[in-house]
Amino acid sequence: MSDVESEEEELFEAKPSIGEYKGDRNADGERHGVGKAVLPNGDVYEGSYNQGHRHGDGLYKFQNGARYKGKYLNDKKDGNGTFHYPDGSIYEGEWFEDEHHGEGTYTYCNGDSYTGSWFKNQRHGKGVYTHKECGASHVGFWQDGQPHGGGEIQHPHLRYQGFFENGRPLGAGKFVFDVGCELNGEFVVQKQEMFYEEEDAIVNLPTKWKPSKLTMLTLWDPNADGES
Repeated sequence: MSDVESEEEELFEAKPSIGEYKGDRNADGERHGVGKAVLPNGDVYEGSYNQGHRHGDGLYKFQNGARYKGKYLNDKKDGNGTFHYPDGSIYEGEWFEDEHHGEGTYTYCNGDSYTGSWFKNQRHGKGVYTHKECGASHVGFWQDGQPHGGGEIQHPHLRYQGFFENGRPLGAGKFVFDVGCELNGEFVVQKQEMFYEEEDAIVNLPTKWKPSKLTMLTLWDPNADGES
């Protein structure tokens, strides 16, 4: 069967075309079961329907080259699925109402990757971001897409352990070296002269490392002050 308009409908412009469909229908004529739809913009969906809505397992191919394979709930990506973006980046993991939400891995077009918790399309919760070019990783907590809370930056020959706020290191921390020692200190805000204070400007001020002492290795607990 097809949803292409009849000549009479086209003549009186009764309703816009909703594309073509081949597949199962229920007693009310709704798309129900398994089928394939070609939308007016050239997008293609193959998969399960429930009372006229994409629902269950499906494959959606976009005209721009993107594609999604995974779960749907009432026309929205919901559950586990993989999305290939036009720029070559890939997200594989949990979705909720068309957004990255839950646990998942995003591999960016430059080769970087993030594996961990998501909330409304943002890195949020515990996760690991790995930089492909330099091999460094940030392991810790995230909020609204930025490192926030306890975290550890791991380089091939050293590590930084400390706390972050809005993506920048801030407060007490330490550099741990492979030779068996650590440099303790803190990152402090570099204050700048301003005729008036703007909240956004203060939040985004750079921080500067202030070393205090060099010691032997000690244990560090990223949860000491809780998950920010």
